[in-house]
Amino acid sequence: MNGGSMVDFTTGLERGPANHQPLTPLLFLERTAAVNPGHIAVIHGALRRDYRTLRARCVRLASALAANGIGRGDTVAALLPNIPEMLECHYGVPMAGAVLNAINIRLDAATIAHIIEHGEARAIIVDTEFMPVLRAALAQCAATPLIIEVDDALAPASAHGATLGGVGYEALLDEGDENFAWLMPLDEWDAIALNYTSGTTGRPKGVVYHHRGAQLLATGNVLSAGMGKHPVYLWTLPMFHCNGWCFPWTVCAVAGTHVCLRAVRGATLWQLMADHGVTHMCGAPIVMATMLATPEAEQRVLAHPPQFITAGAPPPEAVLAAMRAAGFSVCHVYGLTECYGPSVVNEWHAAWDEKPASEQAALMARQGVRYLALEGLDVMDAAMRPVPADGATMGEVMMQGNVVMKGYLKDRAATEAAFSGGWFHTGDLAVKYPDGYIQIRDRSKDIIISGGENISSIEVEDALYKHPAVAVVGVVAKPDEKWGETPLAFVELKPGASATEAELIAFAKQHLAGYKVPRAIVFAEIPKTSTGKIQKHLLRSQARGD
Repeated sequence: MNGGSMVDFTTGLERGPANHQPLTPLLFLERTAAVNPGHIAVIHGALRRDYRTLRARCVRLASALAANGIGRGDTVAALLPNIPEMLECHYGVPMAGAVLNAINIRLDAATIAHIIEHGEARAIIVDTEFMPVLRAALAQCAATPLIIEVDDALAPASAHGATLGGVGYEALLDEGDENFAWLMPLDEWDAIALNYTSGTTGRPKGVVYHHRGAQLLATGNVLSAGMGKHPVYLWTLPMFHCNGWCFPWTVCAVAGTHVCLRAVRGATLWQLMADHGVTHMCGAPIVMATMLATPEAEQRVLAHPPQFITAGAPPPEAVLAAMRAAGFSVCHVYGLTECYGPSVVNEWHAAWDEKPASEQAALMARQGVRYLALEGLDVMDAAMRPVPADGATMGEVMMQGNVVMKGYLKDRAATEAAFSGGWFHTGDLAVKYPDGYIQIRDRSKDIIISGGENISSIEVEDALYKHPAVAVVGVVAKPDEKWGETPLAFVELKPGASATEAELIAFAKQHLAGYKVPRAIVFAEIPKTSTGKIQKHLLRSQARGD
């Protein structure tokens, strides 16, 4: 063993501007606009914009915001659907040094008012369709932000010309300078975005993202989604949801084309996929179900069906199998608002292609393994010990790494609780298989305890999804004097399909242990969030008779 002194790898090897820059996804647009200036960046109806134009508009937005006194650390809110201006906000707002707060367009006025006040928005960029709810929200809070109004050509006719007395978005851009020296982050830990949780268990919490995490997750998407150069990405996932899982930055990194979409409609999806040669799209399982439920007369022949990246809820095995049968390549990912969207991926093995379709669907239903951008992923028990990799023992999913949020805005107690023990506690319950892949069994609050036995609501839902008449199903606990709780299933049937309560209960008995079978079925339209997640808190309230 060499007993000499260690080599000094510090002196004269200091960090400086030549060898260190803060990581940020903003530089993706700069590079692509320089390398592929004429490539189509944005499609929206008849609109086409190349990367040269997109970059110029983003910088002009940053310049105009700066001229209006908005700078480092200021919040700029956006109440916009998936239109070109929303994409521009993902670059132009942080280029001004500000923090983008993309607000869910389906929230009620009171929640929007809370978000505006809690996030201290200095400006709000709003689509004319959502001016009524913003007007109501502003009436409920003391904030007086700058209002910037977008009148999108594809907005409903009734929304055109609506105004709150603010400045027009195009007029604002006319004030901007495309040669503006936009602001790099001083530190990659600087905030780039503020996103609010769904608020299904109380008031939404403000999740803060930094430039480093956004850059790493965006490049992680390239790898996990198998994106080559010049993908064509259809915006079926709301950009307000975890900043569109960071795909506004991902697509620009690989000089792709953003195909914008105000609302998800089955026939429209098929038309856009065929017209533009869409290669990638994202969304919750409900989006896949919408595509599959589109009447054949409204579908289009696709030369190369796109890859569909799905998350937001564990996808039913039946839906996954149907997507593969339709020729779509499905990539199952998992994540939360607190980890920039997807940070776990079901990395597919070629050998699995040889397995029967039912086994393939079961394998694909697993959430998978960590993204390259996520440093730590495990399933742990209450004492924070890894559970056995036996595919049966449940524990809580925990994460560590650079794509975990900075924390919850103005909520130190919640942040400390979420990060206790040096891991981010997701609140999701899962099992771990011998190959290291994890599978979500339930949210901790969604486990049904009947007669002392734990019942996974997801397992019951998967069984009912196998029935050909079932479109959407949500299973929750119903209070029971004898058993404590029993499963109650809310079912939404496919258009034109029929099924009775007795039929579905009998069907469930073919796939589940007796104690797991729902005691009752409620046929109704199931409440969902804008990203397709079933709002189980509403179903639980209904089951309790609140």
